Amino acid sequence: MTRTVSLPAVIARIAEIDQIVSPKPPSTPSSSTTGQSGFLSSLNGVQYGSSLAAPAAASAASTTTGATGALAAAQSQVGVAEQPPGSNDSPQIAQYRTATAGSGVGPWCAYFASWAAAQAGTPLGEAGQGFGSVSALYDWAQRTGRATPAGTGARPNPGDLIVWGGEHIGIVESVDADGSIHTIEGNSSNAVSRRTYGPDGGGATGYVHIG
Repeated sequence: MTRTVSLPAVIARIAEIDQIVSPKPPSTPSSSTTGQSGFLSSLNGVQYGSSLAAPAAASAASTTTGATGALAAAQSQVGVAEQPPGSNDSPQIAQYRTATAGSGVGPWCAYFASWAAAQAGTPLGEAGQGFGSVSALYDWAQRTGRATPAGTGARPNPGDLIVWGGEHIGIVESVDADGSIHTIEGNSSNAVSRRTYGPDGGGATGYVHIG
């Protein structure tokens, strides 16, 4: 009659043999399992019924906030377009509007900036209400010390908002050594688009720091 031996019993027997063949000095514990050989330690690491040890737990994902997080959110949206073109609307653009209070279908560059900031956990506005109006957004930034006028020699940082009067707003993606400014803008050619300007930001009014 065939006798069935369990895996724990086999491991226990190997441990006995291991102690006889190569006993470990009591003052030198193993770094992982005291008194066990490498082979035995490996066996103990194997889950019963599986040929592989359990994988290590993945590290928690880091949370990105502020200007860096807003920029990352904007970068993920490049190419989102109006459906149909010229409608100021699409399922995704409707999501941008949810970051503002009481906004309807219309020019959506400020909706997009408000959405990106909200995704980073730093919503725009005193109450985090977001803005559907570029001028209202810039007024708030001036009141709260977040605005830097263009033309003062100050250069924007990645993740800052770039404002053109009360007409248009985008997010600064990067600034070259020569001062050229690369942006991501909602409602630019009916889409979320990348643009490049000279050091003057294409006649920008100012910049807004998020966070």
